[in-house]
Amino acid sequence: EYVMGFNLDRRMYDVLGCMPTIPGAIGAFRRQALDRVGGMSDDTLAEDTDITMAMHRDGWRVVYAERARAWTEAPESVQQLWSQRYRWSYGTMQAIWKHRRAVVERGPSGRFGRVGLPLVSLFMVLAPLLAPLIDVFLVYGLVFGPTQKTVGAWLGVLLVQAVCAAYAFRLDGERMTHLISLPLQQILYRQLMYVVLLQSWITALTGGRLRWQKLRRTGVVEAPGAIPGRSARDTERRPVA
Repeated sequence: EYVMGFNLDRRMYDVLGCMPTIPGAIGAFRRQALDRVGGMSDDTLAEDTDITMAMHRDGWRVVYAERARAWTEAPESVQQLWSQRYRWSYGTMQAIWKHRRAVVERGPSGRFGRVGLPLVSLFMVLAPLLAPLIDVFLVYGLVFGPTQKTVGAWLGVLLVQAVCAAYAFRLDGERMTHLISLPLQQILYRQLMYVVLLQSWITALTGGRLRWQKLRRTGVVEAPGAIPGRSARDTERRPVA
């Protein structure tokens, strides 16, 4: 998911000049940039997205540093994963709402508001709600036919996703063997994320409050002694310029 859903997307946002999030797990900021936008805010549950949008509105350039490396823990249970993604989804909605005035503003803020905010809203908030339609049509086609065409269409969608995933893995230098789990991601994981996003929508529309969902750390991650591919040139790259 990180390679496909985050790194590939960040490359696109980098090209368009509207990176929505400097990830908390691996991000670097100029001190001057933080000072000018008032530092980190506790207005949302996605403070990394919030601060990134504030920097765009202040005229800072946010870029993707593909050679940067970090080792971080991922959720190790469904409950932990649910809590983390629930906070991310709801926090992203909060950040979009907080910076909504950028859509009508001028200058750097307006450019981000009319390009970045619609893209984030589409790909991170609206489009995931339509993902289950693929599986609904699959079940309908298997039950009422035509079965062969339905299965063929579903496999075609999976093939397109596999090609995109393989391209993302190639860009990041990841092992292609991990792609064997792609069908399970589409059948199981996607449905879980749909329910999480739906819960976030309900919380937002009903005015509910969500507390900080802290990830339980287990200490199982061991970073190697040397950063692969590190060079003097790499150390000069800055995620925020």
